[in-house]
Amino acid sequence: MFLWGTATASYQIEGAVTEDGRGPSVWDTFSRTPGRVRDGHTGDVACDHYHRYSEDVALMAGLGVNAYRFSIAWPRVMPTGAGPVNQAGLDFYDRLVDALCERGIAPVPTLFHWDLPQALEDEGGWLSRDTSRRFADYAAVVAERLADRVRMWITLNEPFVHMVEGYGLGIHAPGRALMFDALPVAHHQILGHGLATQALRAAGAEQVLITNNCTPVWPASDSPEDLAAAETYDILHNRLFNDPVLTGAYPDLSAFGAEIPVKSGDLETIAQPLDGLGINYYNPTRIGGPGGDGLPFRFEEISGVPTTAFGWPVVPDGLRELLDSLKARYGDALPPVYITENGCSYDGLDDQERIAYLDGHIRAMRQADVDLRGYFVWSLLDNFEWAEGYHQRFGLVHVDFETQRRTPKASYHWLRKFLEAQSTDT
Repeated sequence: MFLWGTATASYQIEGAVTEDGRGPSVWDTFSRTPGRVRDGHTGDVACDHYHRYSEDVALMAGLGVNAYRFSIAWPRVMPTGAGPVNQAGLDFYDRLVDALCERGIAPVPTLFHWDLPQALEDEGGWLSRDTSRRFADYAAVVAERLADRVRMWITLNEPFVHMVEGYGLGIHAPGRALMFDALPVAHHQILGHGLATQALRAAGAEQVLITNNCTPVWPASDSPEDLAAAETYDILHNRLFNDPVLTGAYPDLSAFGAEIPVKSGDLETIAQPLDGLGINYYNPTRIGGPGGDGLPFRFEEISGVPTTAFGWPVVPDGLRELLDSLKARYGDALPPVYITENGCSYDGLDDQERIAYLDGHIRAMRQADVDLRGYFVWSLLDNFEWAEGYHQRFGLVHVDFETQRRTPKASYHWLRKFLEAQSTDT
């Protein structure tokens, strides 16, 4: 069965950050630090999904999706990242999973979507190898509670983005600006993925995936400098997190001047067979030769195409290009693929631009020569968009953050009719 779904993340929608025993996360700390998030917004209330999940599940049922990708807040389950389990936190996800199953919607939880318990960050966060082991312990706890109803699990969401923006550039939580000295974060995240995969399967999980954010990399010209820079960026963005998982080896990272702390047995743990690969796609990236900032590449604008309210270029065929490039690179090592995020930010209820975006990307996706098993729209709800606060609206459903009133947009109604047609065709 092809999965048609929507996606969200815990810190972006749940709120209730101090209720029922939840511990603080790095995003609680970061968003309350002046100057870190636009206009000082926080996820303290967000969409209040913690209290309104039944309403949100009803919206999904009305939309006609058969799957829902959400994330579980590690600090809600294990407030300090280790040690005692907060049963009240697990109870919330138990209720959510039951509500989804009652509506015929497959729950697809992601175990880590960037909200690391602050207590673990205080001990080094993902720079510490110990966090990988803690992550596996947490995975085991969650799976023991939910694996009887949850068939498909995702370990990590976009480890590239979390490494670069959270530890490399400091524009996301935890706010460290280590540049390429953040590379150990890559290894510890995917080592955590491998250990968590073992823990999930031991607890009865049927399918395990990892979700990577990937982008087609376009050289700015055919010059040797631009071609070399584009290859370097492709290694960092696409191959650093796909190669070890799918092939058991890292690509050549010599251009970045930092070492990956690999120990004996790590790569075997990381490269266990997967039941699917989650791909998040938003846009291609245009790369030129080295700039003056010490980076071995520079980012260049993609002109001549529409842009979203976030300023991101809209290139639907980039999704087909990306999927075909993954197949060409990994061949039989590429497992079934799920588009676990694809979406755009636009304002207004009559969001015709979002309709055109989704229609174009779904058409492009279907042209790719890969074993494609699912497509999840980002996002069900307007939500807390990380460092942008509440200024970017990605939702199929408009949220009035003052009243928490939910109003389906034109794109919601378009997708509902689209999904009705899919069910008729099959």
